[in-house]
Formats: sequence, structure tokens, C-alpha cells
Amino acid sequence: MSDVLLIEEMPCESGDGTIAMVTINRPEKLNALNQEVMAAIKEMCRWSEENDDVRCIVITGAKPNPPPEGKRAKPNAFVAGADITEFVGKKSNDIRSLFKDNAWEAIWNLSKPTIAMVDGFALGGGCEIACSCDIRIASTRAVFGTPEIKLGLIPGGGGTQRLVNIVGLGKTMEMVMSGETISADEALAIGLVNHVVSPEELETRTMGIAQSIASKSMSTLKVAKKTIRSALENGIGDGVAIEAEAFANLFDTEDKEIGVQAFLARENPEWKHR
Repeated sequence: MSDVLLIEEMPCESGDGTIAMVTINRPEKLNALNQEVMAAIKEMCRWSEENDDVRCIVITGAKPNPPPEGKRAKPNAFVAGADITEFVGKKSNDIRSLFKDNAWEAIWNLSKPTIAMVDGFALGGGCEIACSCDIRIASTRAVFGTPEIKLGLIPGGGGTQRLVNIVGLGKTMEMVMSGETISADEALAIGLVNHVVSPEELETRTMGIAQSIASKSMSTLKVAKKTIRSALENGIGDGVAIEAEAFANLFDTEDKEIGVQAFLARENPEWKHR
């Protein structure tokens, strides 16, 4: 991996596997996304998909460095957006090649559970990174927004599409067309984030959820994620049929029998497919 993306594998409390804590590490630039970060995220996604030990991925931003003496500290940031210096002089063909195979889609297409741990600014491409994850946990100082309109642009990493599914049409229109930011409390109220906690509690709450997810059967988690996602691509009639078929197919798996027997015996399941 690159220095701009740090990975710490944290042991699962269930005794098997790890949780990958992925930190976007450009604190001097508020963790802004440049081509190096984007490439590192795509490589991380390939690594985590192929690594059987990894059971859940948590994505966050590096904390600000201590300021030089007499200088003001930089604010906290999850990802403050794209590195705008890389936009200068670019034309459409340059951008198409960069966005055709991008980091947002790499995160979105992971079969394993993903959680965004947001402390500070999640703007533009950073808001889109959060929206590409399955679950979002925010601190009280988190700030979300899609300010691309102020540059004469629109979101380009799936923001106009995923926000609609998360917060609805009207709020997406407001966020994208005004470019204004929203607070963590408003993000919670509109369903953009799952929980808001103090900065001091953020990692504990996030890891508690990650540990709970990681204790489940990995093969069943993948089916659950795929089935839930199908709701975005199908009407409810087709979606319910897809769910029913996935549910029935799980009855042919070893982990279903392990889970049922453990429940009846009032024991913790020892999953076959972790």
C-alpha cells in the first residue's frame, strides 16, 4: 500500500478474522482525494476482497497533525473532497479515463461489509466515499456536503445517484444545487448517517458495530448485502422474489444449520464460513 492509505488489521472479538481499519492519510490536505489516494483505495479493495481474514472494512480519515508553534490547528476531516489542484487544465477526456474505474465504485462493489467513520469534513468526493459504504457513523463535528456546484461542476463519484437512495429526491436536489453543507445532527435526521456520537466515542461505537457484524457468517453477510442492494435496482415485486430465493438458498448452507442448532442449544455459533 501507499503512505497515503494506512491499514491496521484489528482482531475480531469472535476469535476469527480481522477488521480492516483503513485511514486516508493526507492530514495536511484534509485527506483530500488525489490520484495517488484513489489508486491506493482501489488496491485496498482488491486486497480486502481477496483476504479471507478480513471480515469488515472501516474507512476513516487521518487526524490533523499538531500545528507548528503559533499556528492554528487544521480542522478534523474524513475527506474534505477532491484535490482541486488536479482539476486545473483538465478536459473531459482526461476525466473520463480517471472516473471510468474509480475508488467510489471499488468500495461500493465490495462484497464485504463497509463502515464510514466520519469525524469532521465529508465534502464532495468525501461525502461520496461515505455514501459508497454500507453504514455511516459520524461524530458531532462531522459536516457533510456536495459543494461541486460552486466550481461549476456536479458530483462525479456517484453522489447524485446514491444520495437519492439514502436521503430522497428533494434533499438531494437541495444539497447538490445549493452546495451548502449540513451538520451531523441534520445528517442523522435525514438518514444520511446511522448514528451521531461525540468525537471521543466515535471509534468505540464504530468498532462495536463492526465487531457485531464481523461475528456473523461471512457467506451469509455477503448474501444479505447483495439482496439489500437489489432493492436499488428492482421494483418491490422483483426485489421480494429475489429475497425469497436468496433466503431459500441459505437453507442449503452449513452455516444455516450451525446457526439454528446453536440457537436451540443456547450457544454461540461456530460458523463454518467465517
